[in-house]
Amino acid sequence: SLETTVGSSSGEPDRDVLRGISIDIAAGETVALVGASGSGKTTLSQLLPRLYDVTSGAVLVDGRDVRDLTQRSLREAIGVVSQDPHLFHDSIGANLRYAKPGATDAELDAACSGARILDTIRALPDGYDPVVGERGYRMSGGEKQRLAIARLLLKNPAVMILDEATSHLDNENEVHVQAALDHALRGRTAIVIAHRLSTVRDADRIVVLDAGRVVEQGTHDELMRLDGVYAAQVRAGESTAAE
Repeated sequence: SLETTVGSSSGEPDRDVLRGISIDIAAGETVALVGASGSGKTTLSQLLPRLYDVTSGAVLVDGRDVRDLTQRSLREAIGVVSQDPHLFHDSIGANLRYAKPGATDAELDAACSGARILDTIRALPDGYDPVVGERGYRMSGGEKQRLAIARLLLKNPAVMILDEATSHLDNENEVHVQAALDHALRGRTAIVIAHRLSTVRDADRIVVLDAGRVVEQGTHDELMRLDGVYAAQVRAGESTAAE
């Protein structure tokens, strides 16, 4: 389980990005962080892998302060998929095995199947051998995202952080990547950051941030009945989509 109690987080020395936050995430729970740009979503997610440290309060994993854990153990336990995943100028297989150097072809197949990209790879003349190009320029945005998800499945982390993982994709690619994410999240503890609220409706819990504070939390249905900040954002998104 994860527990975050934040008095403030480091960043700009004269301004606290997060204040008075207390969130307890159960093992296997998917928690979505939503809110306007600058509300503190990404900063909150970055406290877990210690990209930032809190200046007061604590971030606990299974009851242990992350500052008492080694960086190696944290990296092994946490997997991240961002909106622009990093791929190396190497083969598809080498990019995947970065997460698990000794992985067999069968393990690669299983991870790519879960990430909904196995059929794409099998359609290539040389399977896992083609070089993806610097930062993966030879692959589409959706293919890069699914390859990053396959790499994450191969790593098999206990905790997943998804930071705007579908924000740059067209509708068709978003459907494929969302299916891959749904598979990847099963049974794992996950923190999901999204601007597109449609991608987090099925989260176990939605935490709404505003100016570095938690202002609402609950399921999609609970927050819609509350008719507060989240409900207003959902309605605004629906009206924009309808235009």
